Amino acid sequence: MQLDGSCHCGAVRFSVEADAPYPFNLCYCSICRKTAGTGGFAINLGANADTLRVEGEEHINTYRARMEDGSTSSAERRFCRECGTALWLWSPEWPELVHPHAGAIDTPLPVPPEHTHMMLGSKPDWVMSRPDSQDRCFQEYPEESLAQWHERVSSS
Repeated sequence: MQLDGSCHCGAVRFSVEADAPYPFNLCYCSICRKTAGTGGFAINLGANADTLRVEGEEHINTYRARMEDGSTSSAERRFCRECGTALWLWSPEWPELVHPHAGAIDTPLPVPPEHTHMMLGSKPDWVMSRPDSQDRCFQEYPEESLAQWHERVSSS
């Protein structure tokens, strides 16, 4: 499925192909939570990096988070430098993937049958986590990959 996205001010537009574009993965880590500007978590999708097409690349900046140990994350968080919209994350650990922020996607997305709540150990007390009975919750990262989640859910 082609996903079309943009920043709030319209300076950046992008498209990318996603095999299974469910916005199911809610990340409560401090980096995602703070850079996405959402209600205490970020929702990142999985898409094919080699299909990413961008208009307005001159308006994009890259942020690499500083880790607790003082090192710099290898993951590149792209955002619009004009309006601050979080656009996508790319990591050299999984170079074939790009993770668009669901909030930047303009294409209607399918409703996931369940959610994965991850990095709950990083969630501040003010954030209300309200998982449904079928949702899966993890204090850190789940062992199930994005591809495995989509395979499991589509076969049920």
